[in-house]
Amino acid sequence: MDKLLIRGGRPLQGEVRISGAKNAALPEMCAALLTADPVTLDNVPRLQDVATMATLIANMGVSVERSDDRLAIDASRLSSPEAPYELVKTMRASVLALGPLLARFGEATVSLPGGCAIGSRPVDQHIKGLQQMGAEIVVEHGYMIAKLPKGRERLRGAHIRTDMVTVTGTENFLMAASLAEGETVLENAAMEPEIADLAEMLIAMGADIEGHGTSRIRVRGVARLRGCQHRVVPDRIEAGTFLCAVAATGGDVLLRGGRADHLEAVIDKLREAGAAVEAVEGGIRVRASGRLAAQSFRTTEYPGFPTDMQAQFMVLNVIGQGSSLVTETIFENRFMHVNELVRLGAHIQVDGKSALVEGVERLSGAAVMATDLRASASLVIAGLVADGETLVDRIYHLDRGYDRMEDKLRGMGADIQRIK
Repeated sequence: MDKLLIRGGRPLQGEVRISGAKNAALPEMCAALLTADPVTLDNVPRLQDVATMATLIANMGVSVERSDDRLAIDASRLSSPEAPYELVKTMRASVLALGPLLARFGEATVSLPGGCAIGSRPVDQHIKGLQQMGAEIVVEHGYMIAKLPKGRERLRGAHIRTDMVTVTGTENFLMAASLAEGETVLENAAMEPEIADLAEMLIAMGADIEGHGTSRIRVRGVARLRGCQHRVVPDRIEAGTFLCAVAATGGDVLLRGGRADHLEAVIDKLREAGAAVEAVEGGIRVRASGRLAAQSFRTTEYPGFPTDMQAQFMVLNVIGQGSSLVTETIFENRFMHVNELVRLGAHIQVDGKSALVEGVERLSGAAVMATDLRASASLVIAGLVADGETLVDRIYHLDRGYDRMEDKLRGMGADIQRIK
């Protein structure tokens, strides 16, 4: 099992290229199932989750070819609309195959998903919404088995209001509604940039969508979608992670390709802490020196502070001046990095959904263990500022969501290496 060995104390300098967003690439790979025409995706990150999704759809009979950061997908010979447990268990995004398969083929069998152990992320909203569109869905033996009623050839438009904001639910409904009969209105829709990017891809394929990027999306179904070429939006969470890493180490870096408009809540907190962050031509520049001021924050749906940045920003508070309160409202089990940060010398007390952080001047390197994707990133940042050596175990979590992170950090001057 691979590990990362980090020797801390070096400010990050120079520039780094931001990869395409995992959370856009995965639904867009599933959107390619909606058409028999070839689809090309550019700026696709090299991640374990992307490889898993490629294997998943290839298992259905789909042709998937990779060349550098480009994926060529051809679903014209898709023969088995099924996503088995063996492939779904490691990645929750596999549920995104449900809507496209059902919309195009009238049937789908998709295993209940797995993924990071950060709490309950139920699929009941997906099932309810697709049932409103006319699907018959049962859950048996760990599988969602969906089909259209006898005599129906297409899903029908519906007015769907989810009980909670759900990103993958919104994406599933968007894809399914694109080929449904009539009009679908999504209320309480998620507003993340990755959803707007998926909608733009679907529009390039011939879909009729308006309101994406807001909480109310209208989709008028069409009979057929065509192929397209689409560039995946830059990964705002990777960019946010590097923003925190540079601020923590007291560096000066240009994040080439980063989108400041997708990270306003995080950037606002960084500026309040004392870092200089500005949108420049070609990306985002971040500069910092000395200890920053600790900042309290509360995670919430986009455009609020993202739960996917909570662990990374907490490291800034751990070494910041003063105390701070971090409140997690999205996932109930997303403080698993806290015990590992405490091993490095952090002072953190968890009480339910909140963590009280008392800033310390120094962290001390130690062996730590990653528990989920974003926790992994927080431990890497902590290792970059800790005295001595930090060894981060179970970095397969990191490989699920970060494109060659250690190579990018090394390019900015970090002393970091992967140990096989």
